Amino acid sequence: MRYSQAAPVVESSCRIRRPARSAPARSPGSLHLRFPSPVPRGGSGSGGTMFTSTGSSGLYKAPVSKSLLLLPSALSLLLALLLPHCQRFFLYDLQAVKDDFQIWRLISGRIICLDLKDTFCSSLLIYNFRIFERRYGSRKFASFLLGSWVLSAVGDLILVEAVRYSFGITAARNLPSGFLAPVFALFVPFYCSIPSVQVAHILGPLSITNKTLIYILGLQLFTSGSYIWIVAISGLISGICYNSKMLQVHEVLCVPSWMAQFCSWTLEPIFSSSEPSSEARIGMGATVDIQRQQRMELLDRQLMLSQFAQVRRQRQQQGGMINWNRLFPPLRQRRNVNYQDGRRSEQQAAPPLEVSEEQVARLMEMGFSRGDALEALRASNNDLNVATNFLLQH
Repeated sequence: MRYSQAAPVVESSCRIRRPARSAPARSPGSLHLRFPSPVPRGGSGSGGTMFTSTGSSGLYKAPVSKSLLLLPSALSLLLALLLPHCQRFFLYDLQAVKDDFQIWRLISGRIICLDLKDTFCSSLLIYNFRIFERRYGSRKFASFLLGSWVLSAVGDLILVEAVRYSFGITAARNLPSGFLAPVFALFVPFYCSIPSVQVAHILGPLSITNKTLIYILGLQLFTSGSYIWIVAISGLISGICYNSKMLQVHEVLCVPSWMAQFCSWTLEPIFSSSEPSSEARIGMGATVDIQRQQRMELLDRQLMLSQFAQVRRQRQQQGGMINWNRLFPPLRQRRNVNYQDGRRSEQQAAPPLEVSEEQVARLMEMGFSRGDALEALRASNNDLNVATNFLLQH
């Protein structure tokens, strides 16, 4: 299992929007970027995909997510189809834990889902939450899952007793089995650190974003059983505790470095995924115009990435922040109608745009440096979503 470092996760192509001829001239220091909604791979249209926040490069650099998709799902199918008489060993029965001291049920009952519907929904959510493994690295991602899994077990015991004393409801024998609490815990960093990008309007203020379908899947999983809400609440509480580093639980409940190294040596050939092809896939039902647009966006993206990589290498050699004004010289020339001399325009550039400290703080909370956050916000005209997506992509 490859415990990789954090990697870029947003693969939506970034394209520079060229102004219309009749549009008024902008100042040389302003920069306008557009992130077009991707076209569905299986057809044409303007609907786009709802999974834009999680990327589309499969399970590359996500070995932990791949193992959680393959092993529990395969065991769940095996128990449901071939070994139904063995399901009693994987029941999440807290009453048996309390009365008969069957402590092993806290492990076996919280790994494999006995309901195939829960298996399907949790697998989809784990696949979409693989973005955190790429961002944080496999070891930190596995530590989050381990910490939330242990904390949620304590939360389940407390909530079951609280429900029994408050309402007289005995739910200890009816809790759903499976790796569900850490899946609900992942909604905490998903809500806090993934920016929302509006996709479409429905009714006035109601709108669909790139995170809507993930929340719908979570709601479907939340309503799949009578007492799954207990597991969901304990998972969310454990996610909040671990994500906020409450009581330093992230230092106690973590994967040791020797275990991470051992897993990278032994399990890497099984759960590692090859790097996806950089060639853009064109949908089978796409029209010629859509195909042409996709290819133009791919060319724009490759050009910008090559320019950005060159500037980053210069920054690593010389030190200091990225000079975003040198990154897009052709765009500055097109935006300035009275542009006469490129060098003279660079010298007479407008003063730096004032940046909101609140937006800088939000970007720094995501793990970016203050210098990159300032430059990204200035380049995107104080648009937090554009700045976040661009920093994640690079």
